[in-house]
Amino acid sequence: MVASLVKSLVVVLAAGVLNVLTVAPVAAQGSVRRHLVYFRDKAGTPFSVAQPQAFLSARSVARRTRQGIAVLPRDLPVNPAYVAQVRGVSGKIEVVYTSRWFNAAVVSCDSATLARVTALPSVRSAATLNRSTRAKGPTPALPQVASLPAARGTAATRSKYGKAYRQNEQIGALAMHDAGFRGEGMQIAVFDAGFPGVDQIPALQPLYKEQRLASTRNFVSGGRDVYQSSSHGTNCLSTMAANQEGFFIGSAPKATFHLCLTEDIDSEHPIEEANWLAAAEYADSVGVDIISSSLGYYSFDAPSVSYTYADMNGRTAISSRAATIAARVGILVVNSAGNEGANSWRYIIAPADADSIMSVGAVDSFGVRASFSSYGPTSDGRVKPTLAAMGRATAVLAANGTAFRGNGTSYACPVLAGMAAGFWQANPTLTAQQVIAALRNTASQSAAPDASLGYGIPNFVAAYNALNPGTPLDTIGARATGEELGLFPNPVGDGLLTLALPTDLRGRPLSVRVLDARGAVVARQQLAASPASTVPLKLGRLAKGIYTCEVSAGTARRTVKFVQE
Repeated sequence: MVASLVKSLVVVLAAGVLNVLTVAPVAAQGSVRRHLVYFRDKAGTPFSVAQPQAFLSARSVARRTRQGIAVLPRDLPVNPAYVAQVRGVSGKIEVVYTSRWFNAAVVSCDSATLARVTALPSVRSAATLNRSTRAKGPTPALPQVASLPAARGTAATRSKYGKAYRQNEQIGALAMHDAGFRGEGMQIAVFDAGFPGVDQIPALQPLYKEQRLASTRNFVSGGRDVYQSSSHGTNCLSTMAANQEGFFIGSAPKATFHLCLTEDIDSEHPIEEANWLAAAEYADSVGVDIISSSLGYYSFDAPSVSYTYADMNGRTAISSRAATIAARVGILVVNSAGNEGANSWRYIIAPADADSIMSVGAVDSFGVRASFSSYGPTSDGRVKPTLAAMGRATAVLAANGTAFRGNGTSYACPVLAGMAAGFWQANPTLTAQQVIAALRNTASQSAAPDASLGYGIPNFVAAYNALNPGTPLDTIGARATGEELGLFPNPVGDGLLTLALPTDLRGRPLSVRVLDARGAVVARQQLAASPASTVPLKLGRLAKGIYTCEVSAGTARRTVKFVQE
């Protein structure tokens, strides 16, 4: 965080944009005065909730439909006529971006021009988002780790995951990966202060080779260049997206990512919360499933007014209000709780106080709360943090590609967001809120949540088995045999396929499901028991796209991806 880099500081211990949003290249946000201008209504808008495809992607609409969420007037873009009125006032003014959810626009102008803007009949009010150009000084480091415990698990598995082994093992992500759930088909937007080196780091190159870096957006200075500024975003992304066997594997190594630079590291003002809002609306519009945000806010540079603990009620901070709406439209929002547990503030920070999101505290490799992890509850008494993951001595990648260990709820957040992606992939009929509930209800402190770690440390296997009591996850077969399910030819042409079965699936009746990229079941087939290592599979012609073939027999379950041409 700067809000977040102050509050989720990295500590080295060892070494197409839709028409609803425009972000033009502009001067750095610390050097211009920006304001949030609220409009009175959306009367006369040319947009309609009956035609959401005009302002939302098909994937965004599908996410809502899948979860029974209607497109509402809050989703409509700001009336273009109102924006034109703002642009038409006398004086130098720039509309930086607009907000559907807040029915507002972020504008850059001086005080005299702002007065003319607020006099417009379409404008309800305005709030200044940044006021000074004072650069922030250095931030204090978090406590360093003197030593690390010995890694558990087999030598082969530890070697495969490298330094990232324990943080994945602690939350059941190893078993999740063994079962074939690595985030395929899931889209995650990462909000942070910069992503330098991401386009060069070897462990992240599969994102480019497999076309799983869907977009990049810079909400601070405009454009699409995010490979700059703080490496905090690079560190956080690596805990999910890295995929280099024998060196480092993240918690969602096959997910698709959107990188959003929202944090201005040179100053701390509410403009960064407005950037968070704009990024959330962008993420919604392109259809992401999960937002992973290692950012947070409570203290601003003077003369901007800082928040108080009373404001941590989920209804006051700009970022918290934005996170709540993101949750309402079916996005699973995962946000770091903050690193204020050992200082005078002590509590969670915005937007971790938002309702219906997953706020993540930090533990060490033994599951003991990290001293810096922010406490709950919210000021209105709700349990926070929601869950916890490894944020002390977490393995991350630096901008030069080297692995090191650092402290911060900033790292616990993406580690858990990646597991949540695999869990949702494994249970595609769930809503975002049901995903949170499933992980929360089976976490280590589910029977007695507290203000320290909330519901505790979740585990993929426990949550999966609770949801699927008839067919619990087989966490032994895949590791014991070391074999994977095969399918050929791949890509598929005419729908005639052959399954290559691992040993534990042979000689047993098989249940086959095929799921599309959205997680919808598009084909089913029952196969009689056969001792053969290969069996034919006839699914019929599928639409072009990427599919997951899931084969199960009793408690054994495997998946494999294929492409229909």
